Amino acid sequence: MEGFVIRLEQPQDYRAVEHLTREAFWNCHVPGCDEHYLARVLRDAACFLPELDFVAERGGRIVGSIMYTRAVVRCDGGETLPVLCFGPVSVLPEWQGKGVGSALIRHSLGAARAQGHAAVLIYGDPAYYARFGFVAAERFGIGTADGHYADALQAVELVAGALSGKAGRFAEDEAYEIDAEAARAFDSAFPYKEKRAGLPSQRRFEALVSMRRPRG
Repeated sequence: MEGFVIRLEQPQDYRAVEHLTREAFWNCHVPGCDEHYLARVLRDAACFLPELDFVAERGGRIVGSIMYTRAVVRCDGGETLPVLCFGPVSVLPEWQGKGVGSALIRHSLGAARAQGHAAVLIYGDPAYYARFGFVAAERFGIGTADGHYADALQAVELVAGALSGKAGRFAEDEAYEIDAEAARAFDSAFPYKEKRAGLPSQRRFEALVSMRRPRG
């Protein structure tokens, strides 16, 4: 990551981050995307953690971004365990595969650990997130909010043993429940981009989403 600076996002960065998030996710999971609208929504949400809202900058240009929110595990024993969630993680297409996303994730996980947070759970591709220490949340007996184990649900302990004996259901904040019409209206202010279907990344996303089974 020579030549890059990772720093906290500032208000003057907002539009640039929304633009790069749109570029990063356009046609990635579905035709088009709504992650750039999610970035806008999260900043105003009570679950948002501005102290873990980082950008990667090179030569005065923002090329990557990561955002964190509060989430919980509703444990089977009745306890509610505070955890973190991150996403979107965005990197401009021309900088993908050059270590920007990895640097943002490692830097932010280190900052979260230093701030006293115990664990992070996300939805993501295990083939990518294993390099950061993430494992299937199922190993800890943690499933989705609707009672399934999902291959895409990944967890990492920032404090050893933080998830031990904490089986239950992971719940993101309701801020992640995007209003499709509001997202379309927001996107209309950006330059036109063609929506495409049937791409390999979309097929991979569909496969991951289907890898679910009841917790029992």
